[in-house]
Amino acid sequence: MLAFVLALAVLPLALPAFSLLVLTIAALGARRAPSSAAAQAADRPRVAVLVPAHNESTHVLPTIACLRPQLGPRDRLLVVADNCSDDTAALARGAGAEVVERRDTTRRGKGYALDFGVDCLRADPPEVVLVVDADCVLSDGAVEAIARDCHRSGMPVQMLDLMQAQPGAGLKLRVLEFAMVVKNLVRPLGTFRLGRACHLMGTGMALPWRLVSTAQLATGHIAEDMKLGVELTRAGYPPRFLPEVRVSSSFVEDAEVARVQKSRWVHGHLATMAEELPGLLRDALRRRDRAQFVLAMDLMIPPVAMYFLLLVGSLAAAALAGWLWPAARAAAAVLAVGTAAFGLAVGLAWWRHGRELLGARELLMLPLYALWKLPVYLAFFLKKRSGWVRTMRSPDR
Repeated sequence: MLAFVLALAVLPLALPAFSLLVLTIAALGARRAPSSAAAQAADRPRVAVLVPAHNESTHVLPTIACLRPQLGPRDRLLVVADNCSDDTAALARGAGAEVVERRDTTRRGKGYALDFGVDCLRADPPEVVLVVDADCVLSDGAVEAIARDCHRSGMPVQMLDLMQAQPGAGLKLRVLEFAMVVKNLVRPLGTFRLGRACHLMGTGMALPWRLVSTAQLATGHIAEDMKLGVELTRAGYPPRFLPEVRVSSSFVEDAEVARVQKSRWVHGHLATMAEELPGLLRDALRRRDRAQFVLAMDLMIPPVAMYFLLLVGSLAAAALAGWLWPAARAAAAVLAVGTAAFGLAVGLAWWRHGRELLGARELLMLPLYALWKLPVYLAFFLKKRSGWVRTMRSPDR
């Protein structure tokens, strides 16, 4: 009986590994659906592309240059220069974008910038609002494809969001790139195939005007995108995933700066887990809602490097306890199965999507990468990050 109780006690620690494996297997069978004839035949909706920018003078021009050719005569390109101390606003105006400037040093964060931009659109609202970060570029035809899908479905839509390391990048940056492939491609493919839902990712996300105009955007939450996606799903509007089109940006070349950038994502993910997962899972079970359930499955997966350290450390402790105390062997077995599921999920994701990024020997170095991330996780519990902290890139130095 005691062995059963101990095994049950450690089961929540293994559940994220099983969730990751289920989503990864589901992603293997996902197929890209061709654009429906109805979507192609429908009138192209009027789109407003909203570009929040905080001191992005180095990167805003390529973003605008990418977006303008994809816009129709009825569309708008609105750059929100938020608390900028550089010439982001002037450069964006010179490149042909509509620009509004926001200055509020007490209410800082991307959510406030988005809310300000949406308010500026209210006098002449579009049918679809597409959010694109000021350091991103879109694939050809992305604006029209996502706008049509959003307008036809009446749901939020997230395009594929990936970051690339520069050619010749070191192992740490290529591991970061692989981690983003797992998080932003493999897992959304799995959730969308199983429950027709995915998390919003902050850039490359389109929302119908009737939803974005009433959304609670004005927050300083560090992961305002994920939080918004959960709220919309609970309200009956789960975001769709459209991997056929892509928004992309580049990792910084400096590995230490990349670590700071990644730490911001990790802290936002952990904060959203703590705030949203209990309610999301409760509603999913009560309403028997597949969309909410698959998003809860995904949200319960901690940042994978942190989870790997936690899982392996717990397994080692349980194995030692089982050697000294036979009743603990059942708990060690549960954790061993969870560790195997985690390893299988990572291996399958690498085999399908990561072999061009990492060699087989480099894949075995992932535990060292997890140790490199340990200070990031400790920082979350010691001093949480909040607000809009812009990532410094090499040209800024």
